[in-house]
Amino acid sequence: MTDAGDETGGSGDSDAPREAVVLDYLPTGVPDEQRTTTPVAYALGLEDFRCYLVRFEADTDMDVGDRVDIDPRGEAVSRVQRIDHDDLPGAAQSELEYGVGDIVDSEERRFVDFFNDAQAITTRLHALNLLPGIGKKLRNNVLDQRKRQPFESFDDLTDRVSGLHDPRGALIDRIVEEIREEEMKYRIFTARDPGE
Repeated sequence: MTDAGDETGGSGDSDAPREAVVLDYLPTGVPDEQRTTTPVAYALGLEDFRCYLVRFEADTDMDVGDRVDIDPRGEAVSRVQRIDHDDLPGAAQSELEYGVGDIVDSEERRFVDFFNDAQAITTRLHALNLLPGIGKKLRNNVLDQRKRQPFESFDDLTDRVSGLHDPRGALIDRIVEEIREEEMKYRIFTARDPGE
């Protein structure tokens, strides 16, 4: 766990608030901590898919799936702490795939644009090949179809690219894998920690 006080990793470049989706909410605080009984939530950043421990003021009520402002902090938020995936409790880890799915669904345009804009990473590897189930043939089908016209939605992708049955699921699987695996050579959706 990184314990650097209020550490959201915000760059300050954007005026838009950064949000996170709640994966688990503990109204009486973290069980191992005897010094606090204020509510906490384990959350996942919408932009960078980083994991956070969010501490709230007393009498704050949240539910799994709610969104919370982490940078700048919402008025009920007292502290935001960046944590590793391994520091998420079991309930938050079991909600991770659903949380990622919620983000992908709410920002479908952003993720469809990945298929429209993805480029080669090296001369032998394309970013599309990093998605589970996408090999050379399927990648070439995506590239051919996007030359004709950009994709508009996941349904459009499924209709136009023969063999691509669940682009949303492939994205979710890749994002969850990037969150869980610390040592990945290529990260396309999650932020890399400084020093990696």
